[in-house]
Amino acid sequence: MQVYEVFRQEREGEPMAHSGSLLAPSADLARQYARDFFSRRNEALRLWVVPRSAIAEVDDSDWLKPPFDHSYRVPAGYNIVEKIRTAKARAAQAGESEAGP
Repeated sequence: MQVYEVFRQEREGEPMAHSGSLLAPSADLARQYARDFFSRRNEALRLWVVPRSAIAEVDDSDWLKPPFDHSYRVPAGYNIVEKIRTAKARAAQAGESEAGP
Protein backbone atom coordinates (compact mmCIF):
# COMPACT_ATOMS: atom_id res chain seq x y z
CA MET A 1 0.00 0.00 0.00
CA GLN A 2 1.21 3.45 -0.85
CA VAL A 3 0.05 6.89 0.32
CA TYR A 4 -1.25 9.22 -2.40
CA GLU A 5 -1.99 12.93 -2.08
CA VAL A 6 -5.04 14.25 -3.91
CA PHE A 7 -5.38 17.78 -5.27
CA ARG A 8 -8.60 19.06 -6.79
CA GLN A 9 -9.75 21.97 -8.94
CA GLU A 10 -13.39 22.83 -8.39
CA ARG A 11 -13.85 25.53 -11.04
CA GLU A 12 -12.03 26.54 -14.21
CA GLY A 13 -9.26 29.02 -13.46
CA GLU A 14 -9.00 28.19 -9.75
CA PRO A 15 -5.77 26.76 -8.37
CA MET A 16 -5.43 23.11 -7.49
CA ALA A 17 -6.04 22.66 -3.75
CA HIS A 18 -4.96 19.78 -1.54
CA SER A 19 -8.02 17.70 -0.72
CA GLY A 20 -6.55 14.88 1.31
CA SER A 21 -4.63 11.63 1.32
CA LEU A 22 -5.54 8.03 0.59
CA LEU A 23 -3.98 4.57 0.69
CA ALA A 24 -3.99 2.44 -2.44
CA PRO A 25 -2.09 -0.59 -3.73
CA SER A 26 -1.62 0.89 -7.23
CA ALA A 27 -1.82 4.15 -9.14
CA ASP A 28 -4.92 3.00 -11.06
CA LEU A 29 -6.80 2.21 -7.87
CA ALA A 30 -5.59 5.48 -6.32
CA ARG A 31 -7.19 7.41 -9.20
CA GLN A 32 -10.44 5.50 -8.79
CA TYR A 33 -10.44 5.99 -5.01
CA ALA A 34 -9.72 9.71 -5.49
CA ARG A 35 -12.64 10.02 -7.89
CA ASP A 36 -14.94 8.18 -5.45
CA PHE A 37 -13.80 10.03 -2.32
CA PHE A 38 -13.12 13.55 -3.58
CA SER A 39 -15.46 13.98 -6.55
CA ARG A 40 -18.46 11.80 -5.81
CA ARG A 41 -20.91 14.70 -6.27
CA ASN A 42 -19.17 16.28 -9.26
CA GLU A 43 -17.32 18.72 -6.98
CA ALA A 44 -14.11 18.49 -8.99
CA LEU A 45 -13.26 19.63 -12.46
CA ARG A 46 -9.78 18.05 -12.25
CA LEU A 47 -7.92 15.77 -9.87
CA TRP A 48 -4.21 15.29 -9.38
CA VAL A 49 -3.32 12.02 -7.68
CA VAL A 50 0.34 11.99 -6.69
CA PRO A 51 2.35 9.43 -4.72
CA ARG A 52 3.53 11.10 -1.53
CA SER A 53 7.04 9.82 -2.26
CA ALA A 54 7.09 11.97 -5.44
CA ILE A 55 6.55 15.19 -3.49
CA ALA A 56 9.75 17.00 -2.55
CA GLU A 57 9.77 19.31 0.46
CA VAL A 58 11.96 22.39 0.29
CA ASP A 59 12.52 23.86 3.74
CA ASP A 60 16.13 25.08 3.63
CA SER A 61 15.80 28.78 4.49
CA ASP A 62 19.19 29.59 2.92
CA TRP A 63 18.19 28.00 -0.36
CA LEU A 64 14.79 29.75 -0.38
CA LYS A 65 16.32 33.23 -0.07
CA PRO A 66 16.40 35.19 -3.31
CA PRO A 67 19.81 35.00 -5.02
CA PHE A 68 20.12 38.81 -5.23
CA ASP A 69 19.11 41.68 -2.98
CA HIS A 70 15.90 43.11 -4.39
CA SER A 71 14.89 45.04 -1.28
CA TYR A 72 14.39 48.12 -3.43
CA ARG A 73 11.31 46.37 -4.86
CA VAL A 74 9.66 46.06 -1.47
CA PRO A 75 7.27 48.94 -0.77
CA ALA A 76 8.31 49.02 2.89
CA GLY A 77 11.62 50.51 1.72
CA TYR A 78 9.74 53.62 0.57
CA ASN A 79 8.38 54.89 3.87
CA ILE A 80 7.62 58.40 2.65
CA VAL A 81 6.02 59.49 5.94
CA GLU A 82 9.25 58.89 7.83
CA LYS A 83 11.27 60.66 5.12
CA ILE A 84 9.01 63.72 5.27
CA ARG A 85 9.24 63.80 9.06
CA THR A 86 13.05 63.62 8.87
CA ALA A 87 13.20 66.37 6.21
CA LYS A 88 10.97 68.66 8.28
CA ALA A 89 13.12 68.10 11.36
CA ARG A 90 16.27 68.97 9.36
CA ALA A 91 14.62 72.07 7.94
CA ALA A 92 13.54 73.17 11.39
CA GLN A 93 17.07 72.69 12.72
CA ALA A 94 18.55 74.57 9.77
CA GLY A 95 16.09 77.43 10.30
CA GLU A 96 16.97 77.66 14.01
CA SER A 97 20.69 77.70 13.33
CA GLU A 98 20.38 80.41 10.63
CA ALA A 99 18.22 82.63 12.84
CA GLY A 100 20.80 82.50 15.57
CA PRO A 101 20.51 84.29 18.94
